[in-house]
Amino acid sequence: MAALSTTAAGRPAARRAVLVASGDLREEANRVCWPTQQAMEKQLTAAFARAGWSLERGHAVSRSRGHGFIASAREGLDVFAGIDPGLPVVVAEAVWQYSNHVLPGLTTHTGPILTAANWSGQWPGLVGMLNLNGSLTKSGVPYSTVWADDFASPSFERHLKAWLDTRTVHHDTSHVVPIDRVRMPRDVSQQAEALAAELVARKALMGV
Repeated sequence: MAALSTTAAGRPAARRAVLVASGDLREEANRVCWPTQQAMEKQLTAAFARAGWSLERGHAVSRSRGHGFIASAREGLDVFAGIDPGLPVVVAEAVWQYSNHVLPGLTTHTGPILTAANWSGQWPGLVGMLNLNGSLTKSGVPYSTVWADDFASPSFERHLKAWLDTRTVHHDTSHVVPIDRVRMPRDVSQQAEALAAELVARKALMGV
């Protein structure tokens, strides 16, 4: 287990992390989705507490807007300007989000970053998190990621403890095989090559 840092007076420093929540550009969508986000944040906060950590929101819930999401890139910049860049940050996503709301702040954050999402057939938090993960990867920003349908499950708590202790989470990727080691039937290979050539000649708008 990682050693606790101490204050100048020799007391153990508080073990705390900051939570941010990126949302939609559409305020109505944010209001509709807010109860689901709140429920996830409550479960995450409880999981951190069981591990001996506090998880605190890095931005206030807006009563006038009816939600607690970061709803624009400008708002995200202002939020990160008020967060200690060395603290652990958790980007919690229970619903769809726009990555540009938080990506600029995350690119200069020096503390460990954890992206976390629910596993739900109704709410696309996992999809939103994967969008952000792709953006972080492309930007060369190190991060770890977790997801769960039950944030009190032994599996989730094991992964969370790993991140809290080491600032990294390792997932089993033994099922992943490099493409050059995959043998495809010739007809499938020809179809793939034809599709690739068509996309080069007639480019498509893709959500990547």
